[in-house]
Amino acid sequence: MKLAVVVGTRPNFVKAAAVISAFARRGVVVDVIHTGQHHDPGMSDAFFSRFRLPPPAHHLGVTSGMRGEQLGEIVARLTRLLPAMALDELLVVGDVTSAAGGALAADACDLPVAHVEAGLRSFDWTMPEERNRRIVDAIAWRLLVSEPSGLQNLVAEGRSGVGVHLVGNVMIDTLFRFRSEAEAARVWDRFGVGRGAYAVATLHRPGNVDTKDALDECTTVLAAAAHRYPVLFAAHPRTQMRLREFGLTLPDAVRVLAPLDYLDFISLMAGAAVVLTDSGGAQEETTALGVPCLTMRENTERPITCELGSSRLVARSIELVETAFADIDAGTYPRGQEIPLWDGNAADRIAEIILAEPPRR
Repeated sequence: MKLAVVVGTRPNFVKAAAVISAFARRGVVVDVIHTGQHHDPGMSDAFFSRFRLPPPAHHLGVTSGMRGEQLGEIVARLTRLLPAMALDELLVVGDVTSAAGGALAADACDLPVAHVEAGLRSFDWTMPEERNRRIVDAIAWRLLVSEPSGLQNLVAEGRSGVGVHLVGNVMIDTLFRFRSEAEAARVWDRFGVGRGAYAVATLHRPGNVDTKDALDECTTVLAAAAHRYPVLFAAHPRTQMRLREFGLTLPDAVRVLAPLDYLDFISLMAGAAVVLTDSGGAQEETTALGVPCLTMRENTERPITCELGSSRLVARSIELVETAFADIDAGTYPRGQEIPLWDGNAADRIAEIILAEPPRR
């Protein structure tokens, strides 16, 4: 089979790394098409090096612009590229603009699409990621699902049977691959804090950072958290830009960090007392690490991390954060249970399914 995967952002690289490696173990090369959505070397090049991914076979160079501009350029450039690649199937991962663009372009070229991480739903239509997920799942013929809620959502939308598979979580595959190395790195020492004696924060979703009022509420929550622990704030470049644009400041106990290498970030989360985040990936990773995760959202497309894992929805509420801290102090905060199929073998299941079940055109 001739396969390719579309990537463009940090979560894409993490997930694609596991899938590419699984196919490589079976003697199948998966070409990488990099859209350029994350063009900062700290958000892109470093991940290729860390994961020992092959250099992109194609780089689309779509590095700037509003979401609609990026989506349009990705579709336009891919529709010119894909026919020449003569692929059997195109893989897209996750819910970012690059995934939606890949699916739309493949559909325009009558090329079968496999969606890794299909079926996740927040039911919040204000989220670009929610619209992207639904676009990709409507197009993809092969739906590769990471948790049981994804199957339930797809059945409710009339998708079941051939091409739909519960395979587990490829992000956890990559986490397990690097976990020992990350913990041994003890990156918290670099920032002068002790294991279990600090908090990690990340924020990047438009609903939290793209308006002054929302971001001000977020920084107020981080400032409150800083009364308990020093906070290491791994701020997305866009979040840092918004902080400057809105003139918002943080107390000295909240330390804003430059973009981190994947290994460094996993190390920081593994050693943290608590993580405050709006990242779906961090919800999954903290569940696998057994670290309390206060998810600064009112909803999640990954409900299993709240049902069986270590995530709790706190929105931008200081009261909910304080309640969670009290539970952590009392030792009653749930550290999570083992989640079925989050065992480090999801990508192997994907490779076996794709190689055994030819795509339908």
